[in-house]
Amino acid sequence: MFKTLFSLPKTVWLIGLISFVNDAASEMLYPLMPLYLSAVLMAGPKALGLIEGIAEATSSIFKLVSGVIVDRTQKTKPWIVIGYFLAGVGRPLIAIANSWAWVLCIRFTDRLGKGLRSSPRDALLAESVEPNQRGITFGLHRSMDNAGAVFGPLMAAFLLSMHVPLRDIFLWAIVPGIVAVSLALCLREPPKEPVLAQAFSWSLEGLPPQFKRYILVAGIFALANSSDMFLLLRARELGVPQEQIPLLWAAISLITTLFGTPLSALSDRFSRKNFILIAWCAFAFFYIAMSFSGISIWMLCALFGIYGLFKAATEGVEKALVADLAPKGMAGTAFGWFNLTSGLMLLPASLIFGWLYESFSPSYAFLFSGSCAILAFLLLAFWVFHCKQEHRVNI
Repeated sequence: MFKTLFSLPKTVWLIGLISFVNDAASEMLYPLMPLYLSAVLMAGPKALGLIEGIAEATSSIFKLVSGVIVDRTQKTKPWIVIGYFLAGVGRPLIAIANSWAWVLCIRFTDRLGKGLRSSPRDALLAESVEPNQRGITFGLHRSMDNAGAVFGPLMAAFLLSMHVPLRDIFLWAIVPGIVAVSLALCLREPPKEPVLAQAFSWSLEGLPPQFKRYILVAGIFALANSSDMFLLLRARELGVPQEQIPLLWAAISLITTLFGTPLSALSDRFSRKNFILIAWCAFAFFYIAMSFSGISIWMLCALFGIYGLFKAATEGVEKALVADLAPKGMAGTAFGWFNLTSGLMLLPASLIFGWLYESFSPSYAFLFSGSCAILAFLLLAFWVFHCKQEHRVNI
């Protein structure tokens, strides 16, 4: 694995470094958002669900837009640079927000940047390597991204321990934002074969039936996977001290960092579908277990460890599977539709979860997510790839 890892193109490593820096800034703030909204802006779970749902839905829509444009223009770098610029500018502005509505607007800008850069970045990664290196490539990217998610919360915990106000911590996010944009400007696109100009198309035309079924099931699973901020809110309610919330989130990211690359690399040799099925099963178990009250701190830590392994086994593998299913010249569109479907469902997912959480109880919200995950598991196992007449990819 290490020989293959170090033979990957410089572009792959540079994109990974950019994601590390950007995620360090993002995840330094992410675990503080529920605390900031509740303690400073006096907003509850419903407002949190609305903010995260709209923000992620915006990101998802523009992932399709940028993906289709990339396939037609064959240019990825401009969208990657613009995307990181918007995120780098938007995040620090949370420090001057005086209501949750302003936070919503700022998160909208941040996620707009993510939407513009994600599909072009994924397409650039897929085009930079051979098909049998996609698993390890996307796994490395996700591992470096999650390494930033380890560093960021640790910085947040350190600043909180030094009694730095929450608003000031948000201001510090501008520094890694500037670094990420500077690194993005250094990206180089690989040589591409000339393609005939095509009209812009936002439909699924030209994508195989297996891919269409897969993104439908991924959408159902995304309905279960609401904002992770609810997990941190739940952990706080179950007794985790406020200053340890960022550390808990850093631990999840550390597990994902350590296991993301090797698990994704294994999917280059074995079935990507089976990796995803096992991970979705672990997700369902985690959410159902989180529905119970009276969970001890040690049990909670073990459950969050399972959640970290779920993320490690899916983040890179799911994208590698999308690249496997995408026809030549349609990688951007395929990633756009995958990101749109899975991300757009986060709006109803977060709204439903927040409504169940606040109107009834956390148990109902977590059981709802666990049930959706089980349904997606069954459909992926017995429906998505089961059609004898169609060409089968290495799944």
